[in-house]
Amino acid sequence: MILQIINLSHKEVFKKYSILYNIYRDVYRYGLLAMEIRSLPKKLANTTQKIILSNGEICYKYSRLDSEQFNILFTGSLSDLFNLSRKILTNGDEELGYQLLNCINNYEKYDDKSYKIGEKLFSFNKAYVMGILNVTKDSFSDGGKNYNKNDAINYALKMIENGADVIDIGGESTRPGAEGISVKEEIERIIPVVKGVINKNPNSIISIDTTKSKVAELALQEGAKIINDVNAFKKDPELIKVVKKYNASYILMHMKGTPKNMQDNPTYNDVVKEIYDFLFNKIKEIKKLGINNIFIDPGIGFGKKVEDNFQLLKRLEDFKSLGHPLLVGVSRKSFIGKTLDIDVDKRDTASAIVEALAIKNGTKIIRTHNVENGVQICKLLNNLN
Repeated sequence: MILQIINLSHKEVFKKYSILYNIYRDVYRYGLLAMEIRSLPKKLANTTQKIILSNGEICYKYSRLDSEQFNILFTGSLSDLFNLSRKILTNGDEELGYQLLNCINNYEKYDDKSYKIGEKLFSFNKAYVMGILNVTKDSFSDGGKNYNKNDAINYALKMIENGADVIDIGGESTRPGAEGISVKEEIERIIPVVKGVINKNPNSIISIDTTKSKVAELALQEGAKIINDVNAFKKDPELIKVVKKYNASYILMHMKGTPKNMQDNPTYNDVVKEIYDFLFNKIKEIKKLGINNIFIDPGIGFGKKVEDNFQLLKRLEDFKSLGHPLLVGVSRKSFIGKTLDIDVDKRDTASAIVEALAIKNGTKIIRTHNVENGVQICKLLNNLN
């Protein structure tokens, strides 16, 4: 069973759900929210629908012909969803009622969350900047630029001086079509840089962009605080155990396929729903281990078409009910280049515009190549909150 609060204010989103659930068009109004409960057993779906209907509200129900599982959806303001969830708690299934209320609490108090990472308190009533440091030969934007250890260390320190809250260090390119590298090579690229940055700035908050548990463990031993895993520990299940062992923070990202094949015609029936469901189920796995400092990243550009990326950016609010801060990376990515027909070295202004949109729609950390732009965006939008 999966729960999600959906913003139906976007007319194309309302149209999609109105077709699926046969909702009358005159129900539409700006600010309309919906609670969708997916994969309910038939008996529980019928009982829940009956409770909602008995309270004078409309409840829509849907099931594929080949399934005994039902999806149900009810609409209203956040207050309406809360009151109906309370009714389900008291008059129906208690466990479902508690889960519904938790989902609403996640959405309503999304901006109230805070994480202590190292000695720094991240209060997510505002947005923060993560600077990208690729210690690689073949990254799409800056491959080879900071491949030398000393260049990489100096660049990290410069980003911190320019206002970066976190430095994300990666030793293996994840650009479309990229080949993997060995654990040994990735360690040789990353670990000396981590040591050098922390030696010169002990309070640095360093994130490690890796899918390998051995790389993650060595980096955490040297003082890194966050693991940024584009593969959601599918490639190396030991990785999440390392995160737990060192009480690290964890960035959970969605990627369809692998960097080598992810852009080979990725296809979704509903990109937001499919990625939300993936993250929802992965979060349950992670929290069973007692890991609490989780960030979620829908994986812009990782196994998505141009239109998928824009749909995700437009509907970032629909990830709030997962209950964890959003981290988004759009910097210089190909969907910007394809949309505007501009080369990678001309994409910073457009990236800044999209990053501002992402923050406005709920993103709490922007992962960016241009730290100075990112800091300015965050300062402006944080003051508008």
